[in-house]
Amino acid sequence: MNRKKIMLSFFYYLLSAFGISLTLKAAIGVSSFNSLNATLAELSQVKIGTITAGSNLLFMIGCWLLDSQRKLKNYLTMGIALLFFGSTINLFTYFIFPLFTLHSYLMKCLLFILGTIIAGIGTGKVLNYQILKFPIETFCLLLAERNDRHFKFYRYGVDFFCILTALLLTFSFDLTLMVREGTLISFLLLSPVIAWSKD
Repeated sequence: MNRKKIMLSFFYYLLSAFGISLTLKAAIGVSSFNSLNATLAELSQVKIGTITAGSNLLFMIGCWLLDSQRKLKNYLTMGIALLFFGSTINLFTYFIFPLFTLHSYLMKCLLFILGTIIAGIGTGKVLNYQILKFPIETFCLLLAERNDRHFKFYRYGVDFFCILTALLLTFSFDLTLMVREGTLISFLLLSPVIAWSKD
């Protein structure tokens, strides 16, 4: 396995985490998956990067159970990458970004768009190198291989579940609403950026 590609894959994995941190700083809502992570973080008082890593690890376990060609080395690498992923989100969200404040709604929107683009570029590059994998996408692919449902069916199903659960928790426990305009922006912008970066 090419060492340079491994290093670049880790770099772009963490770049994606940095982009997610920017979208959190913007505070105008986040992507569907992160809306659930952010809601759970507020409810449990556990840092969002830790929640994000934990939820991804659950999907990774699901991948392990579904994968008939599982390789321990690949899953260990994925697990290590996820720990760094969560730590990067925590570093920027709780220690660096609190050092500045955004007062303008326009600036918040621009920051969110920038964060989404950065996260999309990072994700696309990781997918292009095909060394590290994102657990949710891998989980949905493995499910799709087992029946006649398409990958998109399961991926959108995960998004729907995350949004619905985030909203239920938000209104049940009077938490900050994370499903907002940022969720829509992310839905429209993220996939095209990933596709562009991947190619």
